[in-house]
Amino acid sequence: MKPSLIVSSAIVALGIVILGFALKSGIDRFSDRDRVVTVRGLCEKEVKANKVTWPIVTKEIGNDLVTIYNQIENSNKAIVSFLTANGLGKDEISVNPPQIYDAAADRYGNQNVRYRYQATNVVVVTSEKVEHVRELIKKQTELLRDGIAVVAGDYNYQTTYEYTELNSIKPEMIAEATANARQAADKFAEDSNSELGKIKTASQGQFSISDRDQYTPNIKTVRVVTSITYYLED
Repeated sequence: MKPSLIVSSAIVALGIVILGFALKSGIDRFSDRDRVVTVRGLCEKEVKANKVTWPIVTKEIGNDLVTIYNQIENSNKAIVSFLTANGLGKDEISVNPPQIYDAAADRYGNQNVRYRYQATNVVVVTSEKVEHVRELIKKQTELLRDGIAVVAGDYNYQTTYEYTELNSIKPEMIAEATANARQAADKFAEDSNSELGKIKTASQGQFSISDRDQYTPNIKTVRVVTSITYYLED
């Protein structure tokens, strides 16, 4: 056999061997791409509400609208005076138009009622002075001295608390949730005799804000969950 032919054959053979190793390596890498672990990281944080909305509800009944109007005006003046005297600004107080129910106009109602009209009057406090307003809520019984009975427990007019500074804590919470997910992934890789690779996919769950419990609505629980998929390597 000619030397040139031998060299050519050797080169071809070497090429086939190299190609085989390359194919095997590629197949192995492709196979490793299927080895993944998906973990979730949770972060929860308690925060104090920084905004309160307090509806102060009073009701008037009677058969003469003018008399009811005067009663509402007197009640509103007394309520606003109570609030401003206790440190709230007029920009934190709004007086809503009264809602009038006319029993005579209700075709399905009881027509034999003692009082034809019922007026629901609402003065709303919206303030960032949450703790201060909470103290005023405790003191609202002082309005009784002015002959004003505040209606408590009306489902349609609940005091609400909000937390409006979510953007200021988002980065910190996302970082903590991601770190917690990484810890879970590291533990899984260790238990499976693998090493954690790069991130394949990652998604940030929605932030949720809820009352810590039914007794302290002024304290909120902020929650976020991140979901991350990692590659696993030998």
